[in-house]
Amino acid sequence: MADIAIKPETPSTSSQFSSSSRIICRVCQKQFSQYTCPRCNTRYCSLPCYKSHSLRCTESFMKDNVMEELKQMQSDDESKRKMIDILKRVHEEEEGDVMDDHDSEPESDSLLSEETIEMILSGSQIDLNDLSVEEQKHFQRAIASGELSKLIKPWEPWWLRPSAKSICLSNDGSQLVQPLGSNELATLQHDMDRDQVNDIPSGPEASLPPLKKLSAAAPSPLLPVHLVDILYSYCFTLRSYNGDWLSDSIGSAQVVLSISSVLGQGGQPETVLEALSYCLEQTCSPAFRHMGGSKFAFALMDDVINVLYLGRAALICLLSDLQRLIQTAEKELKSEKSAKSKRVEVKTKLKLAARKVYFLICWVNEQPEEAWSSLAALVAAQKSSAEAYISSGRVNLRQEAKSVGKPIIREIQ
Repeated sequence: MADIAIKPETPSTSSQFSSSSRIICRVCQKQFSQYTCPRCNTRYCSLPCYKSHSLRCTESFMKDNVMEELKQMQSDDESKRKMIDILKRVHEEEEGDVMDDHDSEPESDSLLSEETIEMILSGSQIDLNDLSVEEQKHFQRAIASGELSKLIKPWEPWWLRPSAKSICLSNDGSQLVQPLGSNELATLQHDMDRDQVNDIPSGPEASLPPLKKLSAAAPSPLLPVHLVDILYSYCFTLRSYNGDWLSDSIGSAQVVLSISSVLGQGGQPETVLEALSYCLEQTCSPAFRHMGGSKFAFALMDDVINVLYLGRAALICLLSDLQRLIQTAEKELKSEKSAKSKRVEVKTKLKLAARKVYFLICWVNEQPEEAWSSLAALVAAQKSSAEAYISSGRVNLRQEAKSVGKPIIREIQ
């Protein structure tokens, strides 16, 4: 958020000699006001009084900002051009993939030799080196195409479980112990039967400090937008690793940095549509296209919406889990023997990302609950708008992309 200029009131000549015409400070109600907040026009007398009213003013501004973006969303032609161009390229790439699949030669019925099959049936443990050159090629192709993922039991994200609605944290973000009602006990028993209780990430390890202790400057009004970007990258990473980021914390952290513009590139998206456009582009890039392309991207947008509707406690737990992921990767990277220049670069990014996430945790903790439902509604509206471009017809999508002129986002070579 941009620094707020303090505008001193220039009293008239008559008011300089008549204190009775002066207005009392709206915050302390004790001194005559000398200044006016440029955002909400509140009259105040000093810096302490300004800081006292600042949090309420910031909350109000954030809510108004979200509502204003909802109102103006339909008329934002530049943002539409960005999304149309990305969707056009995504569709063309996915069409090309389908054609490539049809053009490829049919493979043989058996991908494994008789010798390898006998080893499997005998219960022997098989290493990659035990496979023939041809079998290794098939195995690598199956990994790259996502074919092997079909053999893994689908992971149910913790934010979609009933128990996620019962997460409780105190005002300072610490875990809150409370008695469970009959419905909550039934939900807990259901999750215990499925061995999923411990999959709900815990909150911060210590109480969260007030935001003003972390920074003297007022928080940016773009933080809700940045939150959407970061939530998307977290959901993408956990779904990619079937919920088990500990199996490869460095790889998981690198995925987060690749998907998130805010954490990986130091990006500053100014609208929810801009943040989602970048995430969509990365999801459909050659590196991650095997995950499902645009369909997977829209499913992840639904994940972001669900998490936002869960509210403050779930958001804090999610961001705390992301912070642990980044910090674990940072520790493992120190002990890993890799090129020094590459290690330093990644470590620097991870360190900055951990700081950003922690600041965001403290910021989320101080926001009103109603802000999250407003933000979730905005994400849902932008998702529906993007889906409409695809469902309206492939030819129409290309024509509309050409009719809006020069594309804003170009394909990354």
